[in-house]
Amino acid sequence: MLKTLTSAQSRAGRALVKWSVRDLSEKCGVHRNTISAFETDQTEPNGSTLTVLRQALETAGVEFIPENGGGAGVRLRKTSP
Repeated sequence: MLKTLTSAQSRAGRALVKWSVRDLSEKCGVHRNTISAFETDQTEPNGSTLTVLRQALETAGVEFIPENGGGAGVRLRKTSP
């Protein structure tokens, strides 16, 4: 199964948009404890949970960089001048 979001990408994505765990929770409807457990590698949420986490971060401007030999990552979408 293709992993849609890693715990490190979630933490980094939140940092890029200056969101707390609570902020992400409110944006996507996933409980704070679920997000915290995922981001600290205590649990692996189901696919639909990972999808809504990723979608919330993408809506905020986070772009996800796939594993391409250099490691998966994130960046902030470039805004038009």
